[in-house]
Amino acid sequence: MSKALKGSIPPVITPFSNNEIDLASYKKLIEFHIEEGSHGILVNGTSAEPSTLTVEERNQLVDVAIVTANKSVPIVAATGSQSLLETKALTDHAVAVGADALLIVTPYYIKPPQRGIIEYYIEVTKDVDIPWMIYHIPGRAAVSITLETIKELKERSPNFAGMKHAVNDLGFVSRCLAKFPDFKIFVGLEELSFPELAIGAVGLMNAVGNLRPHILADMCQAVWDNDLEKGKAIHHQLFELNESVFYDTNPIPIKYMMKRMGLLSSNEHRLPMTPAAPELEKRLDGVLERAGLI
Repeated sequence: MSKALKGSIPPVITPFSNNEIDLASYKKLIEFHIEEGSHGILVNGTSAEPSTLTVEERNQLVDVAIVTANKSVPIVAATGSQSLLETKALTDHAVAVGADALLIVTPYYIKPPQRGIIEYYIEVTKDVDIPWMIYHIPGRAAVSITLETIKELKERSPNFAGMKHAVNDLGFVSRCLAKFPDFKIFVGLEELSFPELAIGAVGLMNAVGNLRPHILADMCQAVWDNDLEKGKAIHHQLFELNESVFYDTNPIPIKYMMKRMGLLSSNEHRLPMTPAAPELEKRLDGVLERAGLI
């Protein structure tokens, strides 16, 4: 399965209705991604607002995604939290129900030393027999990983396959791929999608994929076909849309734009997240109009 992990694997949002997860709408979103050509599904990524969900709810989303996809595309389950026990519970469930790979965020808030990060990952994955990846997002987790940490994890964990890299640092990606050519790096920062693919990233795990999945799949295919002119054209086509993801905390803009496009009936969030403010709605309407999406 490690070889199949590539391409556009969007972090699907969590639809809410009256503060409860709308599982019927979630199922439709999974079907939408498969129809649109996404190469996989990421469950419980940042765009899914996982820190506002219970362990049981996160497990439910994994269950629905696996049943709905029915092995048509790989399901990557994001199973990390700040708590070792919670991460193990989420990981054990995802493995047991048939997830194809795991994405485990660096433990946030704690700001552990590198040796603690290494032992954390080894402990979580010691009984795991599917590929697992680090979710490297220092802007939210307040901790970075080093090349030395990656090297030790590769030596100690045979199923350690790669990383979602969600930080504006192409230099780190270049150094990482130079040192570990078989390491799977997924782009987690929209504006770097094309540049990072061009230097060797294997795919994308981008929130903007919730809007028009096929465009991101097309960008991946263009790079695989060595059609860099087409890839560059898609990069410029998506640029304002990519920037708009961060006009407010993700996924506030994404959920509003999905509602405007008819992909969601409601852009509801759980506190402390709140729906887009009126001035942001107006700004995002302009983005969607210029992108030809409404």
